[in-house]
Amino acid sequence: MSGIVVFIHLAGAVALLLWATRMVRTGIERAYGGVLKDKLRLAVSNRFSAATAGFFFAVALQSATAVALIVASFTAGGYITSAIGIATLLGADFGSAFVVRILRYDLSLLVPVLLLAGTVAFRASEERQWRQIGRILFGLGLLLLSLRMIGESSEPLRQSSLLPVLFNYLASDWISAFLLAALLAWAFHSSVAAVLLVASLADKHLLPDALIIPLVLGINFGAAVIAALLTKNAEATARIVPLGNVVIRGMMTLVALALQFAIQASPSLFAGNPGEAVVMVHLALNASVLVLGLPFAGMVASTLEALLAAPTETPANDDRYSALNPAHLDNPQQAISNATREVLTVCNKTEIMLNSIFDLFEHWDLKRTQKIEALDDQIDSIHRDIKFYLARISATALDQQSAALSQNLLGATIKIEQAADIISQNMLTRARKKHERHVAFSGEGWAELCAMHREVLQNAHLAFNLLVTRDVEHARQLVARKEAVRNLVKSSEEKHLDRLRQGNAASFESSSLHIDTMRDLKEINSLFVSIGYPLLEGEGLLRRSRLVQPVDL
Repeated sequence: MSGIVVFIHLAGAVALLLWATRMVRTGIERAYGGVLKDKLRLAVSNRFSAATAGFFFAVALQSATAVALIVASFTAGGYITSAIGIATLLGADFGSAFVVRILRYDLSLLVPVLLLAGTVAFRASEERQWRQIGRILFGLGLLLLSLRMIGESSEPLRQSSLLPVLFNYLASDWISAFLLAALLAWAFHSSVAAVLLVASLADKHLLPDALIIPLVLGINFGAAVIAALLTKNAEATARIVPLGNVVIRGMMTLVALALQFAIQASPSLFAGNPGEAVVMVHLALNASVLVLGLPFAGMVASTLEALLAAPTETPANDDRYSALNPAHLDNPQQAISNATREVLTVCNKTEIMLNSIFDLFEHWDLKRTQKIEALDDQIDSIHRDIKFYLARISATALDQQSAALSQNLLGATIKIEQAADIISQNMLTRARKKHERHVAFSGEGWAELCAMHREVLQNAHLAFNLLVTRDVEHARQLVARKEAVRNLVKSSEEKHLDRLRQGNAASFESSSLHIDTMRDLKEINSLFVSIGYPLLEGEGLLRRSRLVQPVDL
């Protein structure tokens, strides 16, 4: 088999590994994302519990980077402190390493079972929950299959005359090996995939033993940098957690590399088999980062907060970077892409508001109230800028598709801005009344509102993703969920009336607040769902009216 064919097979196997990992993660996020986020937010009361929660969350999502982005949004929203966020991420790093340990077991017999179960679950029902469960199972099957394919594809590399020369050189140049491994982790956006690939190559004895530890250290450094780069344009409070992880995890990998130069430890100290040694070095490093780094989470957070404090004290919109570059107006496609980036900024701020408002119903906080109001003002300003920017694009320069995309983008921005207004004007007023009147929802009523809130948040994620992916299947799922929210509202109204008939005092006192909050959520959900209408209409998948046509007699 020629070298080119071997590398094509190996590249295809790695691509399948990356795709399968993403499929499992997105399936879990869509099916259980809201519940997991709520659990995570409630579990981070101290550094130890935060690290434990981060561990399990990373195991569930198979990605410490995904946890980093979620925790960064929690920090930006004021749900948790930066120190707790960094502790959570240190636990997530160890959880991600633990996933690699699990995937190294021989689970090949599960491949056909998972693929079959995933297909059956996905096709058996139109319910989103079942379809996402099918997606998760099928993704796990593909993930295990890809690991087997990587092993089989790399077998012919043993006969290569070039690779031993390259790897032997890197074995004597650990700094280059470290940097290449960091670049590999960044390219994959996944330390799990990078470590599994290196472990598979080590299993075939393609890597010299001296290269194993520098490669694993480089992968961990690159993995620490991923979330920091992904949040580089976010507000300062959202950047502190990923940067804190770079300081602790990144610095410890550099210290470990320096120690390796000094003592030249053999991977056989961790495991006899080279592939197992890769995994155990990775696991031991992240366990050490967790144990040694956890006591310094507060100090690192305080230092970064002090360093990043100055930019945050400037007026909210004066120095905010805007993607709406006037120089790109002559290039409609680029201008529309710029506007899309700004709309995603609006989406992020609206999501923070939607998350924060329910915390205010539970615990009134004047600072959080002011933050919601400030976010609404920012959204209004950005919405106005987007509207004027899109209007300045020359209509004669737009083809039919670009013109439709521009119009749909403007419509989506208007809907998201309206949703933000409902939160800042209607729901914030209701939360304030609840606080001032010392009213409490009944336990059952609050559980119903929380379930509805989680559903609306999940639909918000689907709607916001549509602005980038324009995925017809996701648009179908989004519109289908409108009926689910309508049913939740109907069920909650009936149960609320039953509680009133039974003389439930809490339900009586909070009756108007309960009904009005429920209807606010329903209206917000309708606005989010309507973002999917233009895409479905363009594909001919949307009915013109829900009315039954009269029969002519």
